[in-house]
Amino acid sequence: MFFKNSALLILITLLLVGFSQSACRKDDSEITQTAPAASPKPQASPLVGFAKDLQYIKNGQYTYVWVFSRKDGKPLDKDDSQFLRTNAPQVVDWVITDEGKKVIGGTNFNLEEGNLGLLKKRFVAEDYSAK
Repeated sequence: MFFKNSALLILITLLLVGFSQSACRKDDSEITQTAPAASPKPQASPLVGFAKDLQYIKNGQYTYVWVFSRKDGKPLDKDDSQFLRTNAPQVVDWVITDEGKKVIGGTNFNLEEGNLGLLKKRFVAEDYSAK
């Protein structure tokens, strides 16, 4: 009797194991279709220099972003800085960049309604508002 119960128990166990393995098994075509391709995500290179400084100003959510540089390409001096601050008092943030040759300004005021014409006489003025 013990032998019959043991044999029956072993038979039931083998059947359960067989059914569970066949129910969980996928054929090779199904595995290849559902497995995602292992492609590495390209890492964004960290911003440096001008791009980093420009992004800093843009993160301020300003409506207008202007970049000023001297027409002769030389680094800005203290007189240039004073001129910019005096003639563009609406600019909230200033960042000197590009080895002192450019300054980026962020504002919510349209400088074209202010002294932009005067600023353009002395500096190269580039509008980065929509870029």
